[in-house]
Amino acid sequence: MKSNALHLYRAVFLTSLLVTAPAFSGEKDPTAPAAAKAQDPAAPAAAKGQDAPNMEEMMKKWQAYAAPGAGHKVLESLVGEWDVQSRSWMAGPDGPVTESKGTATVKWTLGGRYLQESFSGEMMQRPFQGEGVTAYDNFKKKYVSTWMDTMSTGIFISEGTADEAGKVLTFLGKMDEPMTGQKDKPTKYIIRITSPDAHTFEMHDLTLGEKTKVFEMTYTRKP
Repeated sequence: MKSNALHLYRAVFLTSLLVTAPAFSGEKDPTAPAAAKAQDPAAPAAAKGQDAPNMEEMMKKWQAYAAPGAGHKVLESLVGEWDVQSRSWMAGPDGPVTESKGTATVKWTLGGRYLQESFSGEMMQRPFQGEGVTAYDNFKKKYVSTWMDTMSTGIFISEGTADEAGKVLTFLGKMDEPMTGQKDKPTKYIIRITSPDAHTFEMHDLTLGEKTKVFEMTYTRKP
């Protein structure tokens, strides 16, 4: 709320400044042509002045942008306490599978605008923690997701859309691969909501060709 109000105050201030600045300026440009200084009597009335910004309309637009809506409801099935089974293919899709377990807590924050996930478990037989935020941006008309964890110092950012049924969300993003030195590797993330008590998360490496899935997490709601 504090951030939204600050942005709104800035927008109103800048708009007012742009509209009123000519009236408060006492200086004239000595290089301006004489014709530009004299008002053209034939100019249309609309060109002689500017309408003041409609603050009520601006507020309505901002409130619509800031309010959780149908796009956020799609994420409701992901809220809860979860047992998580992870599978990874570190040597590629045809390589051996590495399995691990963990738990996740997923909850709404900031008035139901952002979905926050806290994960704790193992990865590659080592302790692993991760934090993610997923939301629907009413202005972009897209889902936006961020993820950070204890196996990196970067933040993974992706944007995506949902299918018509709101059961499959597909995100596209880029990631760096420190082990190979690759930067901005194109990746795809898919969330499949299979039931109110289960969903999966897939990570795909789009540089691999036809078989792209390299990581999968299956979430089962705790009793």
